Amino acid sequence: MLPADIEPVIRDPKATPPGHRIDLHHSMCFGCGSEAPVGLRIEVIAGEGLTVTAAMKVEDWMQGGPGVIHGGVLSAAFDEVMGTSPLLLRKPVVTGHLEIDYAKPIPLGSTVHFTGEILGGVRRKVYTRCVAHLGDPANPVAAAHALFIAIDLEKHFSGYRERAVHSQHQNGA
Repeated sequence: MLPADIEPVIRDPKATPPGHRIDLHHSMCFGCGSEAPVGLRIEVIAGEGLTVTAAMKVEDWMQGGPGVIHGGVLSAAFDEVMGTSPLLLRKPVVTGHLEIDYAKPIPLGSTVHFTGEILGGVRRKVYTRCVAHLGDPANPVAAAHALFIAIDLEKHFSGYRERAVHSQHQNGA
């Protein structure tokens, strides 16, 4: 549920242009990292206004129930897509609350398409929603709403950077 005091937000003029991939924040990220040994490797594409899109192939290792995606994997995908959208405001965020409605099983081997949007904000809070489908937007398989909190990257991650896993390209190995 959106708060009564939610305010419209405006896409930053320096944000990733529509049709382009929003830069990943870390090459070893489970959600978007191109060099993570295991992960979703989701590429989030900037849309018009405050929208984003993404797609994810459902691989065998993502299995939960027999022949279908694990709900936690889908949750991570929603988190990645919606958590990337505030970069259209040029605000790095962390997840404050994520709520998912699962409508239908998603078979292994399918491609899940995501369409997300920023709904508005209140101070440091950014509210988003996202719908997932298997190729027909009129036939959703799941939907999510989330609240993200804008952060100062340096302050938020200070004390953890020395524990970060780095790719071979990042640490020179």
